[in-house]
Amino acid sequence: MNQSLKISIAIFVIFLIVLKNDLVAQQSNAFILDLNLLSKVRESIQANKKEYKEPYKKLLRDADKILEEGPWSITEKEQTPPSGDKHDYMSLGKYWWPDPSKPDGLPYIRKDGETNPETETISDSKYFDKVGKNVQIFGLAYFFSGDEKYAEKAVSLIKTWFIDPKTKMNPNFNFGQMIKGKKSEGMPSGLIESRPFHQVIEGVGFMEGSKSWTEADQKSLVEWFGKYYQWLNESDIALKESASTNNHGIWFDVQKVSIALFIGKRDDATAIVNEAKAKRIAAQIDTEGKQARELARTRSLHYTYFNIDAMFKLASLAEKVGVDLWSYKTEDDRSIKKALDWVMPYVLREKKWENEQIDEFKMERFYPIFLQAAYQYKDEKYLKAADEVSVENTFKDKINLCYPRK
Repeated sequence: MNQSLKISIAIFVIFLIVLKNDLVAQQSNAFILDLNLLSKVRESIQANKKEYKEPYKKLLRDADKILEEGPWSITEKEQTPPSGDKHDYMSLGKYWWPDPSKPDGLPYIRKDGETNPETETISDSKYFDKVGKNVQIFGLAYFFSGDEKYAEKAVSLIKTWFIDPKTKMNPNFNFGQMIKGKKSEGMPSGLIESRPFHQVIEGVGFMEGSKSWTEADQKSLVEWFGKYYQWLNESDIALKESASTNNHGIWFDVQKVSIALFIGKRDDATAIVNEAKAKRIAAQIDTEGKQARELARTRSLHYTYFNIDAMFKLASLAEKVGVDLWSYKTEDDRSIKKALDWVMPYVLREKKWENEQIDEFKMERFYPIFLQAAYQYKDEKYLKAADEVSVENTFKDKINLCYPRK
């Protein structure tokens, strides 16, 4: 073999290695969680490190409890959307009620923070939420245990909701949070119910290497999300939701960035998270750290938490394209960290919450946020805060596998 041929072969081999590594990196880009960190935790679990024993056992118990649930289909609802196609997602506006001053109650009127039980009569939102949560749990359970039964179940859920022609959802959100008596299509706010998409994408990422999830399955799901991504870029509903100036806008970005990375549109993802600096962080957080649009709600503490949760997820996704939203701050010091620091004394009950909160808010919901903040900012005060809001068995939750204390 002559020298030039040897060099050509060597270059080609190097190209294949780089390509393989790049493909793996692209797959992990869709994660909110840190795959490298979780791989180290998995090694610790395999080495029987005691700090992960209880959260790992609980994760598998939680996964085992839901193995017999589902799969669910969007076509199971009794109602038919205005399109005439049960494959279209459909739901009713959560805070919209019959107008008592009208004989037929139409059009419905808004009561912020008060959930109309009528929304439960349409199953799409409830089932979709289960698909997202369960796929993510099964993906994590497979990732940490290697037990194929978890991947197999996740695949069953995904195929039924996204791939099987008889049961799959059409790639649109045209009829989310409809308001009776208003119009025959959904509201932009209905896209807040699309949050399970990022959970499904992450769950799929954790199933790398599973025999249950095939290349054909991956291709089919990428194609589905490619069509849905087109809808996100072209639909008036989606464009209006993207322009939202409260938590809806940030959750929209979380969804779109996750999907963009999953289908290989890295440049789009980078552009979105860069725009979020001014469009989301600077616009929604004031110089004290308050989120005025969330504080104006009747469930102000809930929505303050809800928006910080979205910011944390967006910042985690931004890391995958090399954009740092964690430490970003405006010239007048508005930042994600400042938003968390402002609310923390109220969560720890050092200060009394003076804004409207019409239902009970459980402070332990901040536990995952404080735990992630401690990991991200390397600040012990957040670990102490996590401990203060923890309740029985909080230390066993799967989040303790995702953001180790050390």
